[in-house]
Amino acid sequence: MITFTIIQDAADSLARTRIARQASVKWCRFNDETLYWEDQHQEQLLNNELRQLGGNPQIGQGNLYLVVQVGNSFLSHFTHARVVINKGRYLAVDLTAKEVEDIEQKPACFGICPLPENTTIFEVQKRIKRQPVPKIDSLVAMVSQTLLAETITKFVGFRTRHSLTSEFSAAANWIKSNLEEHGFSVSKRTISVGNSTSFNVVADRQGSGTNRRLVIVTAHLDSVNRMGGVAAIAPGADDNGSGAAGVLEIGRILATQSAENDLRLILFGGEEQGLLGSQQYVESLDSVDRFRIDSVINMDMIATLNTSTLTVLLEGAAISQGLMDDLTDAAHSYTSLVVQTSLNPFASDHVSFINASLPSLLTIEGADSANHNIHTANDTLDHIHYGLASEILKMNVAVVAQRLGIRD
Repeated sequence: MITFTIIQDAADSLARTRIARQASVKWCRFNDETLYWEDQHQEQLLNNELRQLGGNPQIGQGNLYLVVQVGNSFLSHFTHARVVINKGRYLAVDLTAKEVEDIEQKPACFGICPLPENTTIFEVQKRIKRQPVPKIDSLVAMVSQTLLAETITKFVGFRTRHSLTSEFSAAANWIKSNLEEHGFSVSKRTISVGNSTSFNVVADRQGSGTNRRLVIVTAHLDSVNRMGGVAAIAPGADDNGSGAAGVLEIGRILATQSAENDLRLILFGGEEQGLLGSQQYVESLDSVDRFRIDSVINMDMIATLNTSTLTVLLEGAAISQGLMDDLTDAAHSYTSLVVQTSLNPFASDHVSFINASLPSLLTIEGADSANHNIHTANDTLDHIHYGLASEILKMNVAVVAQRLGIRD
């Protein structure tokens, strides 16, 4: 068992100084709150050093774990969980070994691991605006809420986009035609989903450079209704009609631009069944393309406003840090977005690339745990905030254009 206390941001630097020489005391930061803990038999140190800053330490029943959830999936399954810190997608939870065993046996859209020591789980980035680049600024201005709305509406009109349905195939065919009209070379690539098959849609536009790098933009096309079977109504307006529409919008804007590097757009199938499309795509990469990959930007759920301000979460890993920095700069320079960042990737197609040591990052609406409509028949157009989706797209357009080396 452990003892723990929570220190607010204003007192955290002092707390960190006080425990600097106490190796037994661990910490984990969740933006404006930091959790400090140690084994219970060493309780006196925590009492003496931190009780005045965080109050009397609490005694846990087990050990501390990090839970990363899609939507509100963990809390809806385990309503009586002893949540120590709740930051929406990221939770610190006190769990016994038996509780962990029970949790890991239940299928759900969340991940769980021992709480990482002496690290930051997520934080809000300080806004630092830089001078916009005129060419990038002009491309950002081409993002169209009207066209974005038309595309999301088109996707919702398929009734379901479950990977194993004819509606999914029809949506994939429509995307293929759309991107071909914009000059992309497009293929549908078969993937396995259980004992059946589905598709990834892969579209390429070649740059003009000599040693061309490869910039990839992705989203999953499929939708799911967890309460029904394959044929259940699953409009998937936000999850992930919004991200898929975003890929097409980026393709439209950049299709006619002169670029040094290659652009690849991918719409994955099988994401809702366990990232199957992206995993199989990464496994199929030849050594040449794998070496050429500059960056992968994934869009998943970019269009529901869960906060009072327009907020985006950038989620990646250490290998994604440069890409994360670029996106943060672009958000501050070309949009009004509040930027949250995390190096704890989970449950979307960016993970398949990160697991292969490729620089990939998820862009997702802030506070997505407040979105209780995903994976149900209620994920409809009524809940779409086109202003948020447009701002996230502007950020992504700026970085994709920058990394493609687009010229005037």
